[in-house]
Amino acid sequence: MSNTVTQRTVGMGDGTSGKPLGGAAGEARANVAGEPVLTVRDLKVHFRVPRGAYPWSSKATLRAVDGVSFDVRRGETLGLVGESGCGKSTLARAIIGLTPVTEGSVRWRDTETVTDGRRPAVAMERLRKDVQMVFQDPLASLDPRMTIEQIVTEPLKVQRPGLGRDETHARVVTMLERVGLGAHHLSRYAHEFSGGQCQRIGIARALVGEPQLVICDEPVSALDVSIQAQIVNLLRDLQRELSLSLLFVAHDLAVVKAISQRVLVMYLGRVMELGTRQEVYGSPQHPYTRALLSAVPRPDPAIERTRKHAVLTGEMPSPLNLPSGCAFRTRCPEAIAACAEEVPQSISRGTADRRVACIRVGADLREAPPVI
Repeated sequence: MSNTVTQRTVGMGDGTSGKPLGGAAGEARANVAGEPVLTVRDLKVHFRVPRGAYPWSSKATLRAVDGVSFDVRRGETLGLVGESGCGKSTLARAIIGLTPVTEGSVRWRDTETVTDGRRPAVAMERLRKDVQMVFQDPLASLDPRMTIEQIVTEPLKVQRPGLGRDETHARVVTMLERVGLGAHHLSRYAHEFSGGQCQRIGIARALVGEPQLVICDEPVSALDVSIQAQIVNLLRDLQRELSLSLLFVAHDLAVVKAISQRVLVMYLGRVMELGTRQEVYGSPQHPYTRALLSAVPRPDPAIERTRKHAVLTGEMPSPLNLPSGCAFRTRCPEAIAACAEEVPQSISRGTADRRVACIRVGADLREAPPVI
């Protein structure tokens, strides 16, 4: 890996003062409060699944996403983090229309694309022109029977049918060059590329139609660390060049810290905490957020030895049988009897950007020292 990429590689840093990739420019964008382009309110995605091994068994409700609300602003990156199975990818797929919505609303700019679980066809057509997705598995998301030119051209044929053949070809070549590939790759097939190159092709396919929001569903989890850094750097550069908004789904906290201006933490389909990167990483308020950050090791042994670790006990409950009250209470070291009696609401804490779903945060947890 080149020195440039090495210097810009992702990492948690030594504490809470780490800067995102992009330096001062990234900090400036983080401080600009653009208007919301995507508004999600009380979104629920529930599945009816058999309780037993047979299809005719009685049904239970799996609450994959349970009342999630947030905004994505123009030009920002919102990081979405949580353990495997918390509903991150289901939420992302529901927003773009790949998974049915049970309840709630999704608004793209001034158009309701989902209202009480229903998707108007006209609104969805506009959404798919303006919102695209980069998938987790770079090779599996590319059709093995199509050349790279056919793959990247397909969105233009669907969304921009009025473009001529020459202009379409020029746009495809330009986008491939922007992601670090070239015209000589057009006639090749997906299996001829590495994982990192396949992800670049997936990014080119998502961006060729000039969307305004890109949903990145674990775009670097299947890649080596050095390639992860290259893809993160590429996304940041393209965001700056094209004025994109990003919804970045990941379980790697270091990557999320490197690319995001705000961070949303999920657990069992619910929002635990939402805030700016500096707030969530520098002074986490929810016990679950503190535990997540505590689990990330530091490369410096001296710092690692002096850190305070938040240790969780027990197993994650089944989404088919959630505990009463707070979903996290069965593993929370700060849980009290009241946590089993009410579902905590996501309430603003200090600033409009800071929300925490914990009944104890307003009391003795607010002044707790950071764990990183």
